[in-house]
Amino acid sequence: MIDQDNNQAGIVDTRRAYEMAMEAGLDLVEVSPTSTPPVCRIMDYGKYLYEQKRKAKLSQKKQHTVVLKEVRIRPKIDDHDKDIKLNRAIKFLDKGNKVQFTMLFRGREMMHLDHGFEMMREIAEQMEEHGKMERAPQKLGRRITMVIGPLKA
Repeated sequence: MIDQDNNQAGIVDTRRAYEMAMEAGLDLVEVSPTSTPPVCRIMDYGKYLYEQKRKAKLSQKKQHTVVLKEVRIRPKIDDHDKDIKLNRAIKFLDKGNKVQFTMLFRGREMMHLDHGFEMMREIAEQMEEHGKMERAPQKLGRRITMVIGPLKA
């Protein structure tokens, strides 16, 4: 048994341990039931549960889940519009999110896939200092996709 001051009290009868916990106004908690003999501790169980929840909440607060953000562009996009989309993507990368660039093709634009791949290569070069390419540009149906992930800080 371990008492409320974290001192080992040795092997104590269950009734005596329960009485000691009652005298201290605390709970008798079985910490390790599988060991021989089982280990019990005198503690405030409600306070213990509260601290465990608080630690879990704080550790969850510090975690950042990586989210995949999508930036859609067209093959005939204007330079200024492309710059705005790239600035938005840079903000996503700085926050630690991945960015997927998707270029959509319609009708006769499919004849100029080489222009689309060239534009994706230019975008990748512009984004080099903010993120690294995780998936190279690839054609999927009527679209070309590319994924850029954030740089490890």
